[in-house]
Amino acid sequence: MKKFTLLFVGILLFPFFSNAGGIVTNTNQSAAWVRMFARDASTGIDAVYFNPAGLAKLENGLYISLNEQIITQNRYISSNYQYLNESDFEGSVFAPIFPGIYIAYKHNKLAFSVGINPIGGGGSATFEKGFPSFETGISDLVPALSAQGVTAYSLDAYLEGSSVYWGYQAGITYAINDMISVYLGARYVSAKNSYVGHLKDVNITIGGNEMSASTFFTTSATSATTTAGKLQLIVDGGGGDLTLDQARAYGIIPTDADLLALQTGYTAIGLNPDDATISDGQIGFTQAAAVSSAKAYLLADQTAEVEQTGSGIAPIIGLNLSFDKLNIGMKYEFMTKIEMENNTTKDFTTGFDGATPVTMFPDGEKFRSDMPAMFAIGADYKMTEKFSVATGFHYYFDKGANYGKKISGEYVDNDQVINKGLWEFSLGLQYNISEKLLVSCGYLHTQIGVKEVYQSDLSYTNSSNSIGLGGAYKVTSSIELNLGVGYTTYETFEKNQLHDFGGQGVVYSDEVVSYDKDNLFVALGLDFKLFGKK
Repeated sequence: MKKFTLLFVGILLFPFFSNAGGIVTNTNQSAAWVRMFARDASTGIDAVYFNPAGLAKLENGLYISLNEQIITQNRYISSNYQYLNESDFEGSVFAPIFPGIYIAYKHNKLAFSVGINPIGGGGSATFEKGFPSFETGISDLVPALSAQGVTAYSLDAYLEGSSVYWGYQAGITYAINDMISVYLGARYVSAKNSYVGHLKDVNITIGGNEMSASTFFTTSATSATTTAGKLQLIVDGGGGDLTLDQARAYGIIPTDADLLALQTGYTAIGLNPDDATISDGQIGFTQAAAVSSAKAYLLADQTAEVEQTGSGIAPIIGLNLSFDKLNIGMKYEFMTKIEMENNTTKDFTTGFDGATPVTMFPDGEKFRSDMPAMFAIGADYKMTEKFSVATGFHYYFDKGANYGKKISGEYVDNDQVINKGLWEFSLGLQYNISEKLLVSCGYLHTQIGVKEVYQSDLSYTNSSNSIGLGGAYKVTSSIELNLGVGYTTYETFEKNQLHDFGGQGVVYSDEVVSYDKDNLFVALGLDFKLFGKK
């Protein structure tokens, strides 16, 4: 039996949620960031993440920063595929707990720091109605079975997933002199994805009556098997080379009604009843029975429950340059190589290769899900005693990583799905109203570099524009409160989707799938200085 696939085009293999940052990397790592977006030259406690070499500018003492964000994301997918019941699909992502914890101890020229944060993922997504790639294969049943009177289909599809890549960072900062400081550290990443979903109650409508699609194909398989068995008896009797008309003339096919039924059956399985032989028919009906059995299996109720885990470590280096009114921060994070492994309790069967089932998340399968190398540079310029301007630039070396993407069921390197690395530019403004109170705002633009083939229902990325605002208030000389709110709007990405009609090798090329989303995030942070000069 040939390779046969009916369901599921998109496969999720790495964090499908990120607020700001690269394709898989989060950079929204402090409340101070949310209120202005440009923290790459920070010399505050959140420099543990954004500009670790800048920790040399802290006064001697122990510093702790506790940050929390609440993030919501709406995901919008539309398809113009003509046989779908609905063209618009929506998913929601919710991250009620998105923490960032930073600790730094500064003593003279040295600073020791630790950071814990969700460096990738960090949310859970729910698709109440599934998404186009769940449904297009099923929608093909209507045109494929129109001759049998099928006029409609229905189904119940659902998928919920969660993803978090925890980052544990530690390092040392050293001040070479008042102007130059450097940083050396590393981050350990522990990754976990979890999915639960179902596809059930797949029904078709025939003559105004709804019936199970699986039952329909089970009946078809039984009928084809019965016919193949009858033809095998003729083959065994030496009549395999006869055409249907010849077999009727010899009385091997007993009645005209039997002949008409076989002629209709031959046509249905793609044979010419005028010249196809009995042997041709026996082989054809045997194959048709196998295909119908496979479809019956695939269209029966299915559930999935899977957990994917992996880990990796990457060095981080940093440099900070301080001038009179200007501070410049730089850091380079090396690629984190992560190999994930499936721990699958229940799995979706997506098709068959021969007689072997092909599943979406094979138990024990290992695949790469790296975090790319990243270069960041930022500047903070104090224009007056009260007003400062900050800017930042990030570049992600996406092509050098491996995100575990598949093309035609085979894992491919990133250079086959990515043209160039993603980059970000940020601009932030900050004004000190008083010694205790400041306000700030910021803008962030993200520009993607993926190829069209990269995008799929569960793992797509868009260029975006973000705005944020907020402020900070010194509760005491050793406690500062940061508040921020931000909103991200994404540019719609349209993909010309190639669809294999019914999984039978007939490619439909007119489908256009559009991907969009938006984010809203609110942040609260408390920064403490526990001892030292207040």
